[in-house]
Amino acid sequence: MGALQATVFFLFLLKACEINAQNEDWKTATATYSKETDGSIITEGACGYGDLHKTSYGKYSAGLSTILFNKGSTCGACYELRCVDHILWCLQGSPSIVLTATDFCPPNYGLSADYGGWCNFPKEHFEMSEAAFTEIAERSADNVPVQYRRVKCARSGGMRFSLSGNSHFFQVLITNVGLDGEVVAVKVKGSRTGWNPMARNWGQLWHCNIDIKGQPISFEVTASSGRTLASYNVAPANWQFGQTFEGKQF
Repeated sequence: MGALQATVFFLFLLKACEINAQNEDWKTATATYSKETDGSIITEGACGYGDLHKTSYGKYSAGLSTILFNKGSTCGACYELRCVDHILWCLQGSPSIVLTATDFCPPNYGLSADYGGWCNFPKEHFEMSEAAFTEIAERSADNVPVQYRRVKCARSGGMRFSLSGNSHFFQVLITNVGLDGEVVAVKVKGSRTGWNPMARNWGQLWHCNIDIKGQPISFEVTASSGRTLASYNVAPANWQFGQTFEGKQF
């Protein structure tokens, strides 16, 4: 084998390895849809986001089975899905969509995992909006085989911090998170305090026992990749509970 042939053969093997590595990123699961008149899967959910249209997730939201939901730690994470291996149900060409984890799909152990108990542990399952589902599969389909993989979240604007609580209990809902989409740690500080770690209440609601009324507020957010981003003076000194403020973005 000549030098040129050897080089071409090496490049071919390298490309094949790259393709295989990319294919290994895909995992298998199943997906169904929930019928909602407004095109969303839900307007309330286990991640605490509330109205999904106001948080910009809308129809591209999904409820995750127990093993994927991971007690709410994956709220906000983004998944690319495509319907596969069913010539009658999957749309031609297996188009893919990107969904945000916004809710928990509870198990139903009274039903078989293959019929009705799709979210039973340890099944990997996505419950989608009908509008999103019909972008990858036929509406007449019930439970379809899919491939999925975690992807970076593409968000418009900065992270959003929605404040709630009282004078001794401070809580924030964090939405519109880019990069991993998955928040693993949060700290808050007022203009007259240091950084205070917050605990996960549920979903992407974080809280701590602190009184910082009358102070500008800063937040430090850590994503699952380990990257940390601080948004200083996100809320002015005259902030009120019930307000939402925009910070930096990953």
